[in-house]
Amino acid sequence: MDLPIVQKLKKNLAELQHELTHKVPKDLHEAASHGDLSENAEYDAAKQRQEFLRARVGQLQQRIRELSLYNVQSIPAGVVAYGSKVTVNDLEAGGSQVYEIVFPEEVDPAAGRISLSSPIGRALMSKEVGDEVEVQTPGGRRNYEITALVTMHERRPAE
Repeated sequence: MDLPIVQKLKKNLAELQHELTHKVPKDLHEAASHGDLSENAEYDAAKQRQEFLRARVGQLQQRIRELSLYNVQSIPAGVVAYGSKVTVNDLEAGGSQVYEIVFPEEVDPAAGRISLSSPIGRALMSKEVGDEVEVQTPGGRRNYEITALVTMHERRPAE
């Protein structure tokens, strides 16, 4: 079973492929029917859109291949990994923060969704409750203790 991000990327890919194979050719044909292509802004815009779509389709196909290597069974249980909700206490300043560890395409800092490749995400990976981590931030080094962890496996309904 695909991860939700892979499903989302596949949907986006299908939409772009549809535009590339159906809409853009119609736009090119219509613009070409207006005559001289050397001074045809509509034709140039359609060609640029076609080039952009081809590049984006290639990027999405590559990212889907990369992310397809992940599945729920390949994600470790009991430690911080993709899909985990982690509560950390700031050991210097006090206070706690909850983060959800996600792939870069899913980041939403306002919702506490941080990338597994961000500095704090990298520091938390493979750690468990009670572990302390040191993170280099723009404001200097910060130390956190993991006080709670809910992994993807615990959040998912039994399959």
